[in-house]
Amino acid sequence: MHIHILGICGTFMGGLAALAREAGHRVTGCDANVYPPMSDQLRALGIELIEGYGADQIALNPDVFVVGNVVTRGNPLMEAVLDAGAAYTSGPQWLAEHVLQGRHVLAVAGTHGKTTTTAMLAWILDQAGLEPGFLVGGVPMNFGVSARLGQVTAGALTPFVIEADEYDTAFFDKRSKFVHYRPRTAILNNLEYDHADIFADLAAIETQFHHLVRTVPATGRLVVNGRDEALQRVLERGCWSEVQRFGARKEEPGAWRARGEPQAFDLLRGAMKVARVEWPLLGEHNQLNALAAIAAAEHVGVAPDQAAAALAHFVSVKRRLELRGEAGGVRVYDDFAHHPTAIRTTVNGLRRKVGAERILAVFEPRSNTMKLGTMKAQLPWALEEADLSFCHQGQLGWDAREALAPMGPQAQVSDTIDSLVAAVVKAARPGDHVLCMSNGGFGGIHTKLLSALAARG
Repeated sequence: MHIHILGICGTFMGGLAALAREAGHRVTGCDANVYPPMSDQLRALGIELIEGYGADQIALNPDVFVVGNVVTRGNPLMEAVLDAGAAYTSGPQWLAEHVLQGRHVLAVAGTHGKTTTTAMLAWILDQAGLEPGFLVGGVPMNFGVSARLGQVTAGALTPFVIEADEYDTAFFDKRSKFVHYRPRTAILNNLEYDHADIFADLAAIETQFHHLVRTVPATGRLVVNGRDEALQRVLERGCWSEVQRFGARKEEPGAWRARGEPQAFDLLRGAMKVARVEWPLLGEHNQLNALAAIAAAEHVGVAPDQAAAALAHFVSVKRRLELRGEAGGVRVYDDFAHHPTAIRTTVNGLRRKVGAERILAVFEPRSNTMKLGTMKAQLPWALEEADLSFCHQGQLGWDAREALAPMGPQAQVSDTIDSLVAAVVKAARPGDHVLCMSNGGFGGIHTKLLSALAARG
């Protein structure tokens, strides 16, 4: 089969392209921004990439056009596809029909922690010898790739681990991506309001999560954060599968809990200790992610002590508190955090590591939700554990200075990346930790900071 992918350089569609190529399909694709690292990864797989969405690509005559959710009506190639009556489908639908069919799908859903937990779960199953397939919305450093088919055995439900996003599927399918995956094991990590560009309120997202719950069979397992009230409301709408809770603050029969610090803790099942996890990751959020991954792995036969042993060698995902370098005695980190809760959690994770040493939080409100200003009032709360905070105003339609005014001199706002770099370098001292947070490239700020800090001497 020849598939032509519209929006191929996104993390999901790029992973889908890699899976299709590995499965023996001919894959071509296009995007408005064909650039490294995804472009390099795809070309290394022999995938032809075309810059832009020219209508002339209809002449490629693939068996089907696979359409990413970045594509809207008015896109020249999409209009040509519609005019020609050519076959088209969404990425999640193609994946469900051509990759996930006949697999034991383990889906990881939630507002926060999807990428890291998906990578953890895939690593646990890999170390247990199950040779799982996976599709992660990032690059797990243990694997070095974001997607692989894994073992496929005829007549057997071989495992496939997938990051299950609640964002919509395509311009012609406004259901969440995850309703296509039909998992037998589903992690519901947490649930907060996000994606203000497509969801009116939290209740609308809860409805989509309940659609996911409805697709899990009676013999399946839901692994659910026991602390999350929104997820409890989702289950109260109806649940037909086994439920295993994790993270409850007090003992609950059969539930998974942690006892100890995030970097070294006992794993409890009810009142019983079943394993111990000692690993390099930081933060209570990663401790909860680990509980979820262990509970999900058990559903495909991996014992908790095996899972805990695998996590000792888990190296996380690129752009998750990733140390990018050190210059002038200042360490510079990169993190994908963009939602206020994720920002707060990330700062807290670094705070637990560095103690009283100074943290300079540098961020850009770049996600669709943050661009709309929906959660701007939560930013002072999100940043309260940082010693200083620096925000990139950029093209925001709201005033970041006004939103951060409650922080007084602890917060600074810059209109350009260069002025932001200058402000951070001026404030930074040897021994400081500069934490850069964005769900985009942030104008190459990490390299610029390290160069400026080195030049300062």
